[in-house]
Amino acid sequence: MILLAVILGVIEGLTEFIPVSSTGHLIIANNWLHFDGDFANLFAIVIQSGAIVAAMIYFREKIIPPLRHPERLKTYILLWLKVAIAIMPAVLLALTMEDIIDEVLFKPVVVAFALIIGAVLLIVSETHQKQVHTVTDKAITFKQALIVGVFQCLAIVFPGMSRSASTIIGGMWVGFDRKLSTEFSFLLAIPALCGASIYKLLKFEGDIAPTEWQMLGVGTLVSFVVAYFVIAFFMNYIRKHDMKLFAYYRIVLGIIVLAMFYL
Repeated sequence: MILLAVILGVIEGLTEFIPVSSTGHLIIANNWLHFDGDFANLFAIVIQSGAIVAAMIYFREKIIPPLRHPERLKTYILLWLKVAIAIMPAVLLALTMEDIIDEVLFKPVVVAFALIIGAVLLIVSETHQKQVHTVTDKAITFKQALIVGVFQCLAIVFPGMSRSASTIIGGMWVGFDRKLSTEFSFLLAIPALCGASIYKLLKFEGDIAPTEWQMLGVGTLVSFVVAYFVIAFFMNYIRKHDMKLFAYYRIVLGIIVLAMFYL
């Protein structure tokens, strides 16, 4: 059980913040490892909290209020108001349609096609990106934040689309440069994933055995460690490269998911 938690924690940490879909990877891993059921679904959500903490530490300068610098506090408050506006569409969609999405759309074929379609959108965004006119979070408008938030809904409606891919594509569509799109995507992940983890944990109706609590702890810790280094790598990578490599990888992964479940 501990080894299983470590493996899945590594997968979560590796894939949560890069645009390749942690959902797609966990579906493949759970299939190979024969790990399914209500607790498996809970586990996949809760261990995201480790990745959240990693993002909070990496972006701590944007997380901790600059109380000693009043001139920067206004910028800080405005940034998090923009984040709040951006996550509202996803919150409303998740609360009203969660059961329908889980029952109807959380299927391997949906995940596979979402991986491939998301890859195409990444390639199009990189190839035909609109003129870049927003390069700092201070310059983000409330309208831009809301549009990025609407893009984030793609990941809720279509499991496998990838939350990070959806928000990065949305950011580039409204004129963010690649670095700002990625940073804003990570900031959106903090309240979005934290809320999802707490909501799923409170909603879980079954009893969690001591060994399962241990699994949750190990998986969360592993995802934290791995995610921190992945964030550092990814932020450095996107300063020098585009995201087409991740798009090509998504296409291959989508084909693998289809082959696993339908051939």
